[in-house]
Amino acid sequence: MNSENNVIVSYATDVERAAFFKKTYSHVAYAILGFMLVEAILLRIVPVEWTMYMMSGKYIWLFIIGLFWLGSTMTDKLVFHPDRNKQYLGLGLYVLLEAIIFLPMITIAVLYSGSEMIIQAALITLFMFSGLTAVVFMTKTDFSFLRTAITIGGFVALGIIVVGAIFGFNLGLWFSVGMVALASASILYQTSQIKDQFSTDQYVGASLQLFASIMLLFWYILRILMSRK
Repeated sequence: MNSENNVIVSYATDVERAAFFKKTYSHVAYAILGFMLVEAILLRIVPVEWTMYMMSGKYIWLFIIGLFWLGSTMTDKLVFHPDRNKQYLGLGLYVLLEAIIFLPMITIAVLYSGSEMIIQAALITLFMFSGLTAVVFMTKTDFSFLRTAITIGGFVALGIIVVGAIFGFNLGLWFSVGMVALASASILYQTSQIKDQFSTDQYVGASLQLFASIMLLFWYILRILMSRK
C-alpha cells in the first residue's frame, strides 16, 4: 500500500504522522455524520411498508446483501485510486450503501424506543472503538496475526447470514455477540495496519476501513439491545 511520493506512516516524521491520523479520523467523523444525514432523509422519504418488506422478503434481503457486497468491493477499489476525487466518490458511495442496509433496523429501533436505543448503541460503539484504538497505540502491539481469524470468521458469518435469510431462522443473541467480537478484532487489526502498512496519502482509504468496522460494531450492538425488548 505504499505510494511513490509518500512514506509509510510508521516511518514518517511525528508531524506527518499527526497530520495523517488527524485527516483519517476527521474523515471517519465526516462519514458518520454523512451516514446520519442520509439515514434521516431515508427515514423521512421511504414508507415504513417498504422498509418492512425489505425485512420480510428473504430474496429481497439477499439481493440487498449481494448489492452491498458488490458495492463494497467497488468502493474499496475507488478509495485507493490515485485520483483523490475517485477516493471521495468511493467513500461517499459506501456511506450511502451503509445507510440503505441500516434502514430496516433503524426503522424498527425508532418504532420500539424512538431514538433512545440508537443513542445507547452509538455511545457503546464510540467507547468500544476509542478503547480498542487506545490499545493499539498505547501497547504498540502488532495485531496482524488477527488477519486469518478475521477472514475465516467473516466468511463463516456471511454463510450463516445467507442461510438464515434463505430459511428464515433467527440468528440469535450469541451470533450478535460473536459478531461484536469479530468487529472488535477487525478494528484492532485495521488500526494496526493503518499505522504500519499505509502511506501518508492514504487517509481516505484508511477512514473507509475504520468506518466499515465501526458500522459493523454498531449494527450488532444495536441488535443486542433490540433483542432485550
